[in-house]
Amino acid sequence: MRLVKQFVVVAVVALAGSLAVGAVNWNAPLTLILGLATAVLALRAYRWIVGRTEKREVTEVALKGAAGALGRGTLLGIGLFAAVILNIAFLGDYHAGRGSFGGAVALFGFSAAAAVTEELIFRGILFRIVEGRFGTWLALIFTSVLFGLSHLFNPHATLWGAIAIAIEAGGMLAAAYAATRTLWLPIGLHFGWNLAEGAIFGTQVSGSDTPVGLLHGTVSGSSLIGGGEFGPEASLYSVLACTIVTIVFLVLARRRGHIVPRRRPAAATPAATLVP
Repeated sequence: MRLVKQFVVVAVVALAGSLAVGAVNWNAPLTLILGLATAVLALRAYRWIVGRTEKREVTEVALKGAAGALGRGTLLGIGLFAAVILNIAFLGDYHAGRGSFGGAVALFGFSAAAAVTEELIFRGILFRIVEGRFGTWLALIFTSVLFGLSHLFNPHATLWGAIAIAIEAGGMLAAAYAATRTLWLPIGLHFGWNLAEGAIFGTQVSGSDTPVGLLHGTVSGSSLIGGGEFGPEASLYSVLACTIVTIVFLVLARRRGHIVPRRRPAAATPAATLVP
């Protein structure tokens, strides 16, 4: 029941923000403001509903240490995507021209809203609660599959794109949370990746039709290398790079004792022996 309540509260904020952003038709300053406002309101809503339903301090979004974790995640996300796009460019399948500063500003707000709301829902609510009942490994598989399926509704979506998202993003972001037990690092990682993908290098973001970023990037050649119309997230380079990072995070989680085992049902108490 608490999962449903938490999901509904955060999802309502996410939906309202998405509709508001869509209504301004990518106007740069308005999209930036509405995107950041959606992120802030979603965090406040999450902190309120989790604290209310679980009667605890919501440490996974505590402000102490938030800036550092958010910054590290953002830099990692940007660097990771930059490594992917450079490998694609090395094969001659990425080309860039002059883009739009206004588009980059709009994508900054869009990326902030998407990163925060998706991480709160998929890692903060679904992964965390499922993990408490069924353990880290089943929670990671379950939420990764859901995360991939959710991207099938995007424009230019493909089955391979959804599978790639499930492996590279669903697994990596859940592993980042498991290793750190804070949502700030996966939020930053998610934000940095999307920011680099759309606002900096100007490629498709999960198949969505977004404005041109600082660069007007295009990918060509094999869809397995460049990702086709879905964007570089469907590239084998993305899957490989994010899988490596996922393994690193899972190793850290194990070393830190953060892997939650599956709960076993309590053994039934033997009936008392009747003494005649």
